[in-house]
Amino acid sequence: MYGDTEVIRRRVDQLREQGVDVRALADRLVAQAEAVGWSGRAAASMRERVRERAAHLREAAGRHDAAAEALQRHLAEAERARDTIAERERRAGSLRAEAGARVAAVLAHAAADREAGIVREPDPADQQLLDAELPPPGHRDWLDVELPGL
Repeated sequence: MYGDTEVIRRRVDQLREQGVDVRALADRLVAQAEAVGWSGRAAASMRERVRERAAHLREAAGRHDAAAEALQRHLAEAERARDTIAERERRAGSLRAEAGARVAAVLAHAAADREAGIVREPDPADQQLLDAELPPPGHRDWLDVELPGL
């Protein structure tokens, strides 16, 4: 499957942690600026600039959160696609096995049927199932495969 979901999950966690860290950094910067034993217009100006910078850091932290949420949604879609692919693969395997058994049964009785004047052919849908070229395991093309009964 495309994209390792464990890697994506770890990246979501990293983005969330980075957002928390950046917010904490902003809070520490403001606290340190406020704690400076300096007064006057220059001190007030410095504190105001630090608060502005802290606001920018908090915005960056918010972007980390938004990126984590977007990546979390992507992860959910990737997992859903992976599960759908696995189910379609499993179902196609079952359908092919059943079709193979039916075709084998028809062919096994073909000689006796011909002697009795009966002409039986394998079901074309069964033959289509057996002849179909299927995508490799886990490939996204499983989402578009069209087979009788799938």
